[in-house]
Amino acid sequence: MMRQKSNTAAKAFALIAAVCLSWSAVAQTTDGAERLTVRGDAPDRYTVVKGDTLWGIAGKYLDKPWRWPEIWNMNKDQIKNPHRIYPGDVIVLSWTGGGDGSGEPRLSIEKLSPTVRVSSLPHAEIPSIPSGDIEPFLTRSFIAGIDGLAKAAEIVEGRERGRILRGANDLVYAIGVTPDKGTRWNLFRPGKSIRDIGGKLLGVEYRYLGNAEVERFGGDVNEASTLRILSASEEISIGDRLVPVPSEVVVNYAPHAPAHQVEAFIVSSFRGATEMGRREIVVIDQGEKQGVEVGNVLAVYRQVEPIADPRPNTAREQIIRGFDNTTWYQQPNRIKVPDERIALLFVFRVFDNASYAMTLNTTDPVNVGDFARNP
Repeated sequence: MMRQKSNTAAKAFALIAAVCLSWSAVAQTTDGAERLTVRGDAPDRYTVVKGDTLWGIAGKYLDKPWRWPEIWNMNKDQIKNPHRIYPGDVIVLSWTGGGDGSGEPRLSIEKLSPTVRVSSLPHAEIPSIPSGDIEPFLTRSFIAGIDGLAKAAEIVEGRERGRILRGANDLVYAIGVTPDKGTRWNLFRPGKSIRDIGGKLLGVEYRYLGNAEVERFGGDVNEASTLRILSASEEISIGDRLVPVPSEVVVNYAPHAPAHQVEAFIVSSFRGATEMGRREIVVIDQGEKQGVEVGNVLAVYRQVEPIADPRPNTAREQIIRGFDNTTWYQQPNRIKVPDERIALLFVFRVFDNASYAMTLNTTDPVNVGDFARNP
């Protein structure tokens, strides 16, 4: 009787093991990587509409939108810049093994021929993430290196001598403004220092003040140029720096996981908030020198403190000797808890040692000091 029970248990164990191995074969590829799966409610065809984002469309097909490039029917060099997706395009889900869903999933754009697309606006393709949320951070805010803008053009005086502050429509004199860099210049002032989690200085975040236009260029580097302030979000003063207005910047990169392991900390919130929700702008302490790219997606984790073990403590007691008595002390057992993933970050602008990123898919408030790594 005992032998029969043992054989039955062995068979049950073998069956469970076979099921687990079968599930593992579905969930993982032969090289151990997680197999890409499509959402059960993913549409076979989707027509792009105005207001869509690449992240949102990817989320219609995948639970992990950053894996979009793996099923996107593009050349490798074009994956990071899918500027060919416009409102009205039809995205088609197909399978390499046929229409029964047994092969690998593929996404492509259905092209109708002949087709004429008329657009009165430049860059009408859909953005990766909501462009309105990041536009101010593409040209109006940046993180300079440790030396800041020490060599940038600088306001040295205003037309009305003796005035400390200037505003819109006032004339100012600046050195370092040259014709080869154009007539439109943005005004900046150093803001907060950006430091890593250990306190090391990574750079200086510069605050946008407004813009100005050159009315007269100086004859040489030792002669000041005259500029008229066109707009000012706050008062302009002597010592404020000028940077040429860049050509229009369009960030439209497909979300993708980093090609190598990235480990970063959130070191700053642009609003200075203690808790952040979805679509907030944060600074991470990794940048171009660490291999971070525009379009990288990182997962934000929060460390969970170990919990007290309620089971009987079998650890050996320790002796703490004092001047007047001896105390027996037993160190309580602690149970480690895995880190909890609370959000995703989409990197949209990269500097030398830091990057701007937007919080997405948050499940809990995100705080400065939270840890981010490959999703």
